[in-house]
Amino acid sequence: MGRAHEVRAKAMAATAAKRSALFNRASKEIYMAAKSGEPDPSMNLALRSAIEKWRSQNVTRDVIDRAIQKAKGGAVEAYTEGRYEAFGPGGSLFIIDTLTDNSNRAWIEVRTAITKKGGHLGSVLYNFTETGIFEFKGSSLEEVEENLVMADVDVREVNDNGDGSLEVLVEPTAFAQARAVLEEMGISEFDVAEITFLPNEPITLSDPEDKRKYDELCDMLDDLEDVQNVYTNVE
Repeated sequence: MGRAHEVRAKAMAATAAKRSALFNRASKEIYMAAKSGEPDPSMNLALRSAIEKWRSQNVTRDVIDRAIQKAKGGAVEAYTEGRYEAFGPGGSLFIIDTLTDNSNRAWIEVRTAITKKGGHLGSVLYNFTETGIFEFKGSSLEEVEENLVMADVDVREVNDNGDGSLEVLVEPTAFAQARAVLEEMGISEFDVAEITFLPNEPITLSDPEDKRKYDELCDMLDDLEDVQNVYTNVE
């Protein structure tokens, strides 16, 4: 078939591998959320949020359903959560969350990926702020602000994204309360509804070599089966 076929085959294999890793992450998080309470998204906010998060990343319905059914069964998966902080290329900072059945493997693989691209583990969490974030369409900024304030929700910001959608930032402890208020307003679908880490001072990487290493590091972390979420300060 020649070189062109070989390149296409490798690209397809890489795409399939990334899709498999994505589905694996989604399955673990949805399973854990379902195990944390009722395995019914209408009665379990954490599960509902996890489902919406992964559906927005094109995780298929059958992956979601299998994870929920697994949580309903008798078998128990022993997953351990981990968090690693790191300095990457060009002043980039990373918070890396893992969910694994082998903590030693997770630590070794994360450390190896970081050091391979010239970074090192270290404390960076103070450069980020944990934040509840919602993005959605179908309401006015003034109406959303008024309803959240009237309900005494601890809101940080309400922003108009300029594309017909709004962004609401709240304290993490106010996430469930804010969601309840928004749903009472008739907002039933969210483009984003999660608690995340936002950088206090986002940066851009202007040096091509730093950008290349940063992108490669992100790809390496994305390919690790134990890595659940990656937060960085790079725009």
